Amino acid sequence: MKKRDSFTNRLGFILACVGSAVGMGNLWMFPTRVSLYGGGSFLIPYFIFVVLIGATGVIGEMAFGRAARSGPVNAFGMALESRGKRKLGEALGLIPMVGALAMAIGYTVVMGWILKYAVGTFTGATLAPADVDSYAAAFGGMASAFGNNGWQIAALLLCILIMMMGIGQGIEKANKIMMPLFFLLFVGLAVYIALQPGAVAGYRYIFRVDPVALKSPMTWIYALGQAFFSLSIAGNGTIIYGSYLSDEENIPASAARVAFFDTLAACLAALVIIPAMATTGSQLDQGGPGLMFIFLPHLFHSMPGGSLFAIIFFVAVLFAGMTSLLNLYETPIATLQEKFNFARVPACLTIGIIGIVVSICIQGIVSGWMDVLSIYICPLGAGLAAIMFFWFCKREFVEAEVNKGRDKPLFPWFYPLCKYVLCPVCVLVLILGALNGGIG
Repeated sequence: MKKRDSFTNRLGFILACVGSAVGMGNLWMFPTRVSLYGGGSFLIPYFIFVVLIGATGVIGEMAFGRAARSGPVNAFGMALESRGKRKLGEALGLIPMVGALAMAIGYTVVMGWILKYAVGTFTGATLAPADVDSYAAAFGGMASAFGNNGWQIAALLLCILIMMMGIGQGIEKANKIMMPLFFLLFVGLAVYIALQPGAVAGYRYIFRVDPVALKSPMTWIYALGQAFFSLSIAGNGTIIYGSYLSDEENIPASAARVAFFDTLAACLAALVIIPAMATTGSQLDQGGPGLMFIFLPHLFHSMPGGSLFAIIFFVAVLFAGMTSLLNLYETPIATLQEKFNFARVPACLTIGIIGIVVSICIQGIVSGWMDVLSIYICPLGAGLAAIMFFWFCKREFVEAEVNKGRDKPLFPWFYPLCKYVLCPVCVLVLILGALNGGIG
């Protein structure tokens, strides 16, 4: 039997998991949420929810994947096998697997935008428009149906080429390069912004605590959504990365490091973007693609040294996006390998072709596509994974899997916390997302 590919060391695994978590939510949504919901008033509940979800959902999905040595389809099947319902479990496991593929396809569209803007910072095209309306028009043309085919295909081909090299030689090595560079570049940006006149007003806003905002239910709802989606628990990517871990790996310690560095990335983004807006007297009241591709490029255009700032920013964003894209595509690729005995390269090519064809077709509707996935499929996948592992697997089995590689057992209330708090939280995120049009 051929040995299953895996991460070569702890650092590679942690950086890969951090890469999967650090994405557009950290960069174009977190700073906006901090700005809209009272700075420190948002950070307080956000940190609370990061600790809760990191200490339950992230640990659980990593351990579930390692226990099954596979992605969600076989993992869910394993959970129901003792009840004679393996086929049902595998069918339910298709939900987060297909969700990962659909999310990867939507993310491919975004990566095409990022690649075009990153290259454009070197050629001058990204900062060429003169005003906000011109930036909006340029982005609108790019984000329309069939408006960015070449760059989108190039981004996906780069991703697939990395994945063809496997886990240790492809995904792990790519993350070992891109993640440290991402943090290094963003730290450099933060230092540069700190030296600009007017930046202090931005810091003052980030760290102030507004009692009214802190008491508002919406602050807590959006802090929950931000933490939940930022840590990438969806019953797919974290499970599949966990499946490549050895039994000697301390999963709770790894999960804590992933949560820490993901939160650090989000805070770095806020420390760059909010003070940068403050230097021009601008109000950060819009997130999403508009912030990344319209308002920030216009801001860079007007800043001293803006061209260099734009280069560093979009290259760093490209690294963050690519590492997330690798994780999203890994789940369907691994499923083809596990369930249909595909070799690695044919599996990557098959999923890559699907990704190219579908992503080109959805360019004009990608916003709605991603909304459906983030509102319904991601929390549903996370909830199903939590239920399978903490309700259908025996407590002794769960605790044994979580404690592998540890010198002493994890705290005794871990299992009931996951069973009776994490599972309802996943349901709550699903309901709140549906009621509010998305909270992630």
